[in-house]
Amino acid sequence: MAAGGKASSAKNRAAREARERARIYEARMQQRQSQARRRRRDGILGTTIAGAVIVLAIAGQALFYTVGPGAPEPAPTPEPTTTISPSPAPTEPGPAGTDSPAPTATPEPTTTPAG
Repeated sequence: MAAGGKASSAKNRAAREARERARIYEARMQQRQSQARRRRRDGILGTTIAGAVIVLAIAGQALFYTVGPGAPEPAPTPEPTTTISPSPAPTEPGPAGTDSPAPTATPEPTTTPAG
């Protein structure tokens, strides 16, 4: 009977060790799945926050340069003047009523004394 007790205790110990290994394996798998979910959530949250910061920065710059102290000073608009400028005196029309200017005579070259 002693021989039978040792065999069954070896089987019990092997079964117990197998259950322990299975429990540890299952715990590791759950931890890895949990870690993967957390990393995915953290990545999405980080990307969302970074996008919001960028959008707020752009909106802040736009507001600063359109409404705030960075806005350009409005240029004063000139008021229309009511003075009437005199029109130039009418000139004689060219030949045959064209608007082209009349030809001018070319000056004669002068000679210089040799000396």
